[in-house]
Formats: sequence, C-alpha cells, structure tokens
Amino acid sequence: MNTDANRGLQKLDQLARLSNGAAALALAGMAITQTWQVFARYVLHHAPPWTEPLTLILLATTLAFGAAASVHQHGHFRFPLLVALLPMFWQRACHRLSAACVLVIGVAMTIGAGTLAVEGFDIRMAGTMLPQSAAFVPLALGGALMALFALPQIWSGQGAAS
Repeated sequence: MNTDANRGLQKLDQLARLSNGAAALALAGMAITQTWQVFARYVLHHAPPWTEPLTLILLATTLAFGAAASVHQHGHFRFPLLVALLPMFWQRACHRLSAACVLVIGVAMTIGAGTLAVEGFDIRMAGTMLPQSAAFVPLALGGALMALFALPQIWSGQGAAS
C-alpha cells in the first residue's frame, strides 16, 4: 500500500478514535444527567425540564458515534462464521457487500437525519432553548462517518480477520 493510502487510513483511525471518545463522553454525560434527574425528582421534588431533552441528544450521540466507530473496527454488519466457510473470493465479495450495505445505510441516515435537522430547526424542544432537531444532528454526523468508514472496506474487500 502506498504512503498516501497509509496516511489516509491513519486519519480514519484517528477519526474513529475521536468518534469513540465522543460516544464515551456522551454516555458519561447521559449517566450524569439521568442521575441528576432522579436526584432532583425524588429528593428535591423538582425535576428540571432540560434533563430529558439533553438525554435524548446524548443518547443519539452515543449510538451514532459508537456505531460509526464499530463500523471502522469491522464490528457491524458481519457474519464471520458463515463467511469463514467460503472460498477467499466469496469472502471478499461478502465483505464488500457488507460494507456497501453500511455505506447505503450511512448515506440514508445522513440524508434523513440531516433533512429532519434542517426542517425542525425553528421548533423549540420542550424544556430547553435548543431546536427540536438538535437530536438529529448527531445521527446525521454518525451516518456520514459510517459511510466514510465503509469506503476503504469496499475498496479492500477485507474484514477484520482478513
């Protein structure tokens, strides 16, 4: 593999680590937010209105960015037991097909969630000043990352074990 391709793959590795880090931070933020919500509701008898909308945004961030990092690590859309039994040509074909499915799903997520994010920008989320569409932004970004991470897998036709 040439050095430009290696640099590109290294950039994707860095992007996947950032994606995984964002998912981890969002998960921690969700745990903190939910802990505060329970404490405020049952101890202080006054649940803050912003905790549920924030939790939705953090949940979408955790799911979308975690799924994208998993795609980069060849953890999504795989059937390793079945594929391992096939000849090498068919193994590569199955890996490419799997990556192509991820690409299509990622593009669909980006377009669908991006459209919802733009169209709901003027509507305020209950309990916050954020737009209702704020929860769709991480889904659109995660879909774009999934599609981006699927491209080199389509090109190489290699899965995690290859």
